[in-house]
Amino acid sequence: MYLKYFYDSSLAQASYMVACQSTGEAAIIDPARNIDAYIHLANEQGFHISAAVETHIHADFVSGVTELSRRTGATIFYSTEGPNNGGYDWDDCLTVQGLRDQDIITIGNVQLKAIHTPGHTPEHMAYELTDKATANLPMGIFTGDFVFVGNVGRPDLLEKALGVKDSADKGARQLFKSLQRFKQYADYIQIWLRSWSWKCMW
Repeated sequence: MYLKYFYDSSLAQASYMVACQSTGEAAIIDPARNIDAYIHLANEQGFHISAAVETHIHADFVSGVTELSRRTGATIFYSTEGPNNGGYDWDDCLTVQGLRDQDIITIGNVQLKAIHTPGHTPEHMAYELTDKATANLPMGIFTGDFVFVGNVGRPDLLEKALGVKDSADKGARQLFKSLQRFKQYADYIQIWLRSWSWKCMW
């Protein structure tokens, strides 16, 4: 398995490449709008980017999933949990696949399992990572904007920014339940965040 971390300090935004070195397939989790670094690294390592994965709809940066799909043929994987198809609206020319809780994305010998973690947004997904070539248990989880270092994602943005009535209270209750579920993971589980900035830890 191959795992690479990317960080854009101007946006305080992290993204990741996960690849199976046996099959040469790669996935990008929460790609930034400028996708050149992913394509360059994939070419350098001999990988084909076959999946572009969203944890949730992003309000603080422009996602690169559509550009990745257009340029590489990658399938866009996104959450259909929550109301209205998760809130996404895709161009008909893109290859997309909706995910529900416990659905699995297979990248060669690497497995990403979708874990619905609502609260920050209703559709939010985290993704368990398991290297099936060496283990049957997950080694870590991509948490998107669900949890940070010592903090959690804001549940009030839909109400404050878009005026969705009572969504802050509902989001806070969903977030609490998501955290109870999250606490069941073993201590060895690695946590990979989407943002490292204090700006996102309100």
